[in-house]
Amino acid sequence: MRVNLPRFVTALAGLLLGVALIATAAEPVVKAQATATVVFAGGCFWCMEPPYDALPGVVATTSGFTGGQKANPSYKEVSGGNTGHIEAVQVAYDPAKISYEKLLEVFWRNVDPLDGGGQFCDRGHEYTTAIFYQNEEQKKLAEQSKSSIEKQLGRPVATVLRPATPFYAAEDYHQDYYTKNPIRYKYYRYSCGRDQRLEKLWGKKS
Repeated sequence: MRVNLPRFVTALAGLLLGVALIATAAEPVVKAQATATVVFAGGCFWCMEPPYDALPGVVATTSGFTGGQKANPSYKEVSGGNTGHIEAVQVAYDPAKISYEKLLEVFWRNVDPLDGGGQFCDRGHEYTTAIFYQNEEQKKLAEQSKSSIEKQLGRPVATVLRPATPFYAAEDYHQDYYTKNPIRYKYYRYSCGRDQRLEKLWGKKS
């Protein structure tokens, strides 16, 4: 029998394409998990990254600035106290694995919410504490959390709740400082009295 080669090749190509389409359709569709972000100001941003990086469900942390007037401020400008910004950490997380309430709980245990003039040895507006909420639901949960902390401590909390404003990442050398410069980081943290004060407020489990 004489085979018409062009028709045979065309038919074979069509058959292979059909098999490929069926195989592709049979593959499960994997949907990308939505990642949410929150911003917390807890004094020195170096010290706010480690507790969040250790949490399952947290994707990344970024040290930076928020709450001020100048776009893309430098660390030098912010630390000079003339931009209105405060040091903060942006936390990217998977809501399916960790809740906003848990992130709030970790925030309180890593700050001195009674101090309205800064945090530990770092003084001034740029080191004050704040929770920047993204929507009304976060605002409501933050308010409830703050009220609970005030009852627990028996005193008014100085930490303010503010609507989210543009967040600007700090220079690269500030990111993951505790892993890049562990000795300097530990010395700074100890000499600043951060852990001593946190233990006094919250106990050793803080």
